[in-house]
Amino acid sequence: MARTTQRPGGTAPRSIARHGRLRPSSPLMGLLQLLGAALVVVLVSGLAVAGITVQQLEANIDTVALDGDEGGVPAIGDFEGGFNVLIVGIDENYDRESVLNDVNILVHVSADHTNATAVSFPRDLVVPIPSCPREDGEGRYASMSARPLNEAYYYGGLPCVALTIEELTGLDIPFAAMTTFNGVVNMSTAVGGVTVCTTGPLIDRYSGINLPSAGDWTLLGQDALAFLRSRHGVGDGSDLGRISSQQVFLSALVRKVTAEGVLDDPAAIYRLATAATQSMTLSTSMTNITTLVAMAQVFRNMSLDRITFVQYPSTTGVGGVYEGKVAPVRSVAEELMERLQNDQPVVAEETGRGSVSNPEATTPPTNPETPTEPEASATPSAPGETAAPEEPEVIEGLLGQSAAQNTCSKVNN
Repeated sequence: MARTTQRPGGTAPRSIARHGRLRPSSPLMGLLQLLGAALVVVLVSGLAVAGITVQQLEANIDTVALDGDEGGVPAIGDFEGGFNVLIVGIDENYDRESVLNDVNILVHVSADHTNATAVSFPRDLVVPIPSCPREDGEGRYASMSARPLNEAYYYGGLPCVALTIEELTGLDIPFAAMTTFNGVVNMSTAVGGVTVCTTGPLIDRYSGINLPSAGDWTLLGQDALAFLRSRHGVGDGSDLGRISSQQVFLSALVRKVTAEGVLDDPAAIYRLATAATQSMTLSTSMTNITTLVAMAQVFRNMSLDRITFVQYPSTTGVGGVYEGKVAPVRSVAEELMERLQNDQPVVAEETGRGSVSNPEATTPPTNPETPTEPEASATPSAPGETAAPEEPEVIEGLLGQSAAQNTCSKVNN
């Protein structure tokens, strides 16, 4: 049975000390935004919680226009093809003079809605920052070369982060969402906690996490945030190790909401949506509730082994402009982007610096209710019969995992 970090008797989780200049990062924000939006599926289907209206949820949402965004975008369900959503987490709740985009996740959904890939970009990845529009609408900021990715928000807000990722990946980003650390705390609690596995005691005084032994732990609230923030406690102590540890949490979250029917529980979904909309700023293209419904519906029946979380191919230890920062591994990055541009499923070679396969895990779960791949024999026996789809090839050098993979955070002893 999984232990919980909540104290006996139902008292609130212990507080976590905040350290002013730490720069946490959390892929949890990305998927929770999408899952939170799924509450609207329940609301408009006639299963709404009494007294709650869509207008109340819309009133929670702050908005910002992306570069070239004129608003009035129709629901995604009216589009033919896939879509890209950028999720950005900022650190404005912490003691720092500047506000940076320490979380950058691009979620790509294929045109046939059979697979989705969430790409986490390291905050210290050195990239060119293009010319970005000024917040007051008067002109543009100058472009820059060889700057850490997490400076993009400081220079031009959410639109600048979207433009920077667009230039780096070659993918159009019409939708973007931004959240703060409070969003992680609220939404992890709203989902009822997430059970993660560690290979040993995970104690990190910098983030505040204190899991005194190996095994399963159910995390919510501030403890979930402390786990996601932990860099020194996992992998090799780097931000790249932290990303793969965070994917342990995210894959566990997906399995939880799938297995426990969270998205079929109106009360649970309402809690998710309320937490999400109170903690987020959305691009004007995403503020249409119907659009959020269509986004959420895509994920409800997607097979777990076709929901993949990967790290943008990158490495440390490179000199020059990358000294002390993170450099892209261009050959692997190009192959990843080609897969996404062609809507092909993505399979990573290994989990990464901060995670390992769970030795106690049972057979990885799948989505049993609505398979996304057609059932067919490998060799068609009649004209017009569909052959079984081929398994996607592994991208050598790519780090990450699918939601079906049960993994543990690798403790940095």
